[in-house]
Amino acid sequence: MEETFAVNETETTKVEIVTLQKFILLSIVSFGLYDIWWMYKGWKFFKEKDNLDIMPFPRALFALFFMIGLFDRIQDFAHENGYAKTFSSLGCFLGVIGFNLLGRLPEPYFIISFISFLFFVPALEAFNYGVRRSPDYEVVETEQFNARQIILLICGGIMWLLILMELTME
Repeated sequence: MEETFAVNETETTKVEIVTLQKFILLSIVSFGLYDIWWMYKGWKFFKEKDNLDIMPFPRALFALFFMIGLFDRIQDFAHENGYAKTFSSLGCFLGVIGFNLLGRLPEPYFIISFISFLFFVPALEAFNYGVRRSPDYEVVETEQFNARQIILLICGGIMWLLILMELTME
């Protein structure tokens, strides 16, 4: 009599994460638009992970209403995987909103609004930690910029160059 054993192999899903340095650079160069893309990717991750009936893009686009929820989900996911740090989702949300409002300041003071990315850092670090420590996911961390990121860097670099030229001419 032949016995068969069912081998329970756990399938891992590949998840691409962005390093802190890449996030900062892409966020600054894109004038904060990369932050929306990152939130979209975060909502897409949780939609697939938790089998949620949501639309990630509108949640990222209307981040004003959904950012705290995303930050809370990220923090819960990271804690499930051993993350010891905590951050205030509300505090990060208020920081992002507050610093983006500083973009209304007159020249050259509006530039301070571009450091709003700092308030995404706790969530980014928690998310990356959770994915790295989770047995369900395989981390894909690319050293190089992909084609979309290179186009973003070129276009954003040109825009920044034009803004800096205008500020120095006055």
